[in-house]
Amino acid sequence: MSTLSPELNCMISKQSLRGMAMGLACAAAVAGPVLLAAAPAAAKVLATVNGREITDEDVKIAAEDLGPSLPPQLEGKARESYVLDFLIDGLLVAQKAQADKLDQTPDFAKKLAYYREKLLMETLLNQVAKAAITDAALKATYDEAAKAQKPETEIHARHILVPTDEDAKAALKRVKAGEDFAKVAKEVSKDPGSEGGDLGWFTKDRMVPEFADAAFKLDEGQISEPVKSPFGWHIIKIEGKRQKTFPSFDEVKDQVSRYVAQKAQGELVAQLRKTAKIERTEPPADPAKAAAPDAAKPAPAPAKK
Repeated sequence: MSTLSPELNCMISKQSLRGMAMGLACAAAVAGPVLLAAAPAAAKVLATVNGREITDEDVKIAAEDLGPSLPPQLEGKARESYVLDFLIDGLLVAQKAQADKLDQTPDFAKKLAYYREKLLMETLLNQVAKAAITDAALKATYDEAAKAQKPETEIHARHILVPTDEDAKAALKRVKAGEDFAKVAKEVSKDPGSEGGDLGWFTKDRMVPEFADAAFKLDEGQISEPVKSPFGWHIIKIEGKRQKTFPSFDEVKDQVSRYVAQKAQGELVAQLRKTAKIERTEPPADPAKAAAPDAAKPAPAPAKK
């Protein structure tokens, strides 16, 4: 599958907010005399726990909350039964907690207030996201990202990575004598991340400068002389060259949808901040200082695309 351009990758930020966890369900359950929400007229009662009803609506809400944590092999009735058992166990624990008056502690009240505000936040942000994801918005965002991508060459290369210049010359001699490049790489290369030295397709910015400069000067089928980089000595073979193509709309539709949703949510938060009176007792941390330790890290090794 094709990968996104740097422009579109920059647009796509963190994953959207997760749903409530089991702790929220239990906290809300013991907050008052009604342990689960009052059942709508059309709701079907699936179980009662010490007189309290659990409906198909409750199961639906819990299934949405649990999401990826549910065993993927469960489908249909088996999935519903699993979630129902989860709710039964949770309600039993919540009832015991209420009997022990754990809902009357100051700590519980603080956590309940936090989870209530979190749920309100997520409900509004989900509404904003749903309204923002229209066919027209998705297409416009995709077209903008596609237009922003500049023509760029990418190559398909293999390499042999060894510790010394002498090792590199020895490997090159074997290849020039007619031995298969992938076979030599498999036998002597010190790069565990590439099978037979295969690095796949990549653009120039994906590799450290010493490696990239040498690789992109070669034509298809050419093999380099020994090249030194911070990781050792390389022999590089170019398997192919092409112009990088932008992925199709269908390939990145989900990612574009996330970006459009997050953009709308971010704009809402930014607007709310503008009109709110916010007073912090301590200044925010300096992001530059927080990121400083990472600056000393070495550049990444050549990697597959």
